[in-house]
This record gives sequence, structure tokens and C-alpha cells, in this order.
Amino acid sequence: MRIYRTDQFALPLPEGHRFPAEKYQLLATAVAQFAAPLMEEAPAASAWELQQVHAADYVAQVLDGSLPPRAWREIGLPWSPQLVERSRRSVGATVAAARTALLHGCGVNLAGGTHHAYHDKGSGFCVFNDVAVASRLLLQEGLVRRILVIDLDVHQGNGTAAIFRDEPRVFTFSMHGEKNFPFRKEASSLDIDLPDQTDDASYLSRLQRHLPALLQQQPDIVFYLAGADPYAGDRLGKLALSKAGLLQRDQLVMQQVRDSGAALVITMAGGYANPISDTVEIQTKTVAAAYQLFGSGV
Repeated sequence: MRIYRTDQFALPLPEGHRFPAEKYQLLATAVAQFAAPLMEEAPAASAWELQQVHAADYVAQVLDGSLPPRAWREIGLPWSPQLVERSRRSVGATVAAARTALLHGCGVNLAGGTHHAYHDKGSGFCVFNDVAVASRLLLQEGLVRRILVIDLDVHQGNGTAAIFRDEPRVFTFSMHGEKNFPFRKEASSLDIDLPDQTDDASYLSRLQRHLPALLQQQPDIVFYLAGADPYAGDRLGKLALSKAGLLQRDQLVMQQVRDSGAALVITMAGGYANPISDTVEIQTKTVAAAYQLFGSGV
């Protein structure tokens, strides 16, 4: 198991911005308390790697800052050299975590889960789609035959669904808030729309109902977007899960994936609680649960 960190590449954001940039440093510090030997700096994805999913002109415009202002407004983050570096590292972390998972069972990206990025545009704090890039590279290299994406961020994985709409080797599963962003949703391979204020019992019951069938497809690797934003205290969530319920969710997914024999890649995806320490606590427990199951593997 390896854990890839991107917190060294902080974003300069205006005061009061909704994107909680400080989360990544706090999360890395917390995870280092029990898993420091497994932590590595994330590598940066190359332009060529990004272009395996994203349009070449879009990649070029992001890298040199020439993307039109309206496109940056849709992304919701101001351009800066630090944003470019962080976005490349976030993708590189998931690519590295996927390669680690194939060797040792599990790899973790302490960022990532940027599932709103499409082939030719970014959206919702997502510049490049890390899970899509990693998936495409593994398929092109013949390292896997089937991929399962389990997206449990509170927001639908619209970019991922659109990118893999015509790719039968990738099954996209998204369980998300029905009335939350994005308001124009794409068709995943399987979508579960949840009403506002869905609680632990209802959420976990639905997840348990679908997980066995998803894993019966025998994916070689599973990308798990472990969003902390279904939490009741999340500013952008609208669901009502407790911290204990989210931990149960993580343990359920991780144990069933491990039992299936598939490799597991975990990304943190969203989390916008106030205080942000609640999100950090939830995501630290996500990584700790993975460490308990897979941490002995080098």
C-alpha cells in the first residue's frame, strides 16, 4: 500500500473561497500520525497522459493559462501556476495509486476524485479527471480488462460518466444527492439518486443492495471516490449521514472489494464541512480503514 500526497502544492485562493484548500495539509498531517512510512509525494501527470482523456487544446490552454475566463468560472478556481501543478499532481497521484494497487492491493490518493471534469472542459472545482486518466492508461497498457468506479461523493460523477459512456470495459456507479449539483446529470452505468436528508440506515441499505452485483462483474480494479460530503454537517451536501455511518460505508466498500480479489484505489473526492476539521476527521478515518485492511502490504 502507498499513500500519495499533494498538500505541498497549496492553492492561492481568495479569502472565503468555498474550496477548502487547507484540508489537504491537515489531512496529510493526520494520516502521517499512523502511516508516515507509506506516504509519498505525488508525481505530476504529463501533458501526454492528460491528453489520453482530455482534448489537446483544453490541456494546452489550462497549462499556459489561456483558457477563456468563462471556462475558469465554470471550474470555480482562478488560474495560477500552483493550480496547474496541483492539478497535474492530483492526476499523477491517482495514476500512481492505481499502479500500486495492482501490485499491492491498495493505493490511496489524499486528493483526487475530480469527477466533474469532462473531455474538453472542467467544472465544479475539477480541472482534469484523475480517475478517467488512470483508467484509460491502465486499459491502454493492457494491465486490466474491467474497471469499476464506485463514486460515493454526494455529487454525481457526471464527467466520468460522460467520458466512459461508450466504453464497455468501465462500469460507472454513482450514488448521489438527487437535487444537488450537477443539476444536469449524465447517465452513469448505474445511478442511484438519493433524496435530501437521506440517513445512515437508508444509505447503507441501498449501498449493500447494489455492491455484490457490481463486484460480480469481476473488475480487475475498483476506483472508490470516498467523498466526505454526504455528511450531515457538509455545507454542500444536503444528505444526513453521520461520521459513524460514513466509516461504515468505507469499511463495507473496502472489505467487499478486497474479498472480491480486485485491486482498490481510493480517492478523497469532496468534503466541505464547517468546521473543516470534521471533513479531515472523516477522511482520516477513511485512510485508517484502508490502512487496517491493506497497510501491511509494501
